[in-house]
Amino acid sequence: MFELLKLNNVVDFLRHAKVISALSIVLMIASVASLATKGINWGLDFTGGTVVEIVYKEAKETAELRRAVEAQGFEGVIVQHFGAATDLLIRVPPKAGTGNELVAKIEQAARSLESDAVIKRVEFVGPQVGKELAEQGGLAVLTAIICILAYVAFRFEWRLALGAVAALVHDVVVTLGVFSFFFLEFDLTVLAALLAVVGYSLNDTIVVFDRVRENFRKMRKGSPSHVVNTSVTQTMTRTIITTGTTLFVVIALFIQGGSMIHGFATAMLLGIGFGTYSSIYVASYISIKLGLCREHMMPVVIEKEGADQESLTP
Repeated sequence: MFELLKLNNVVDFLRHAKVISALSIVLMIASVASLATKGINWGLDFTGGTVVEIVYKEAKETAELRRAVEAQGFEGVIVQHFGAATDLLIRVPPKAGTGNELVAKIEQAARSLESDAVIKRVEFVGPQVGKELAEQGGLAVLTAIICILAYVAFRFEWRLALGAVAALVHDVVVTLGVFSFFFLEFDLTVLAALLAVVGYSLNDTIVVFDRVRENFRKMRKGSPSHVVNTSVTQTMTRTIITTGTTLFVVIALFIQGGSMIHGFATAMLLGIGFGTYSSIYVASYISIKLGLCREHMMPVVIEKEGADQESLTP
């Protein structure tokens, strides 16, 4: 494989661009349809509710505590380990109620498993606060994408800028679509992962576009597709190393990180996967379809004042 990554061996990545781009369009349509029909399974960070942390002396299973809490008449309760196996977190939706009566029932359920159970923390997030978090989180992602569009347009060229932003929108929408389709919980950690995915995808695209611009200026001959294939081939070693090391850490978090950051690790895994291939088959391919050519990459020649007069001087 590494023989293919040598500079004198150009891999025709764009040979499959039409098929993969069509697949991306299908994924985008399916994601938007799922978001429109099923919506997002908002976590308590956005919907509001009560969070109760309970500490036991001996390890307890989440299913065991969930049954005890549901026996008190609660529905839609989420029970997670919080760090150690003896520390559990109970998330109660707002429709189940709030206040001292709710805490008393939770405490009764917890002590039915172990009489020495300790209520370590009780927090309430109001629905209004959750609504504001959802709005501000969406604005944060939108602002990041707009700022990136302006940055790439200033640094490169508007065709490359549109391709880069299209890839970012693709990565975010498809990741959200997966969360919507499988009804995975969307909390603040997932929102943080989406912002990280935007940065990761942009970084990968910028590296490719830097080489594309450089090769357009160096290579006198060759079609735009050939220049892009050459650029992607030259940066593939870097992409494999960066993606591989990042995936190694994210997979470790996904397997061993616990339920508290499971959503974060899931969003990162999806984002890294979509972000890696979108740099080639979305960003670069769209730029070519918009008419990207060598003339667009050449620096503007600025004539010095008085140059015409100097050329006429005998």
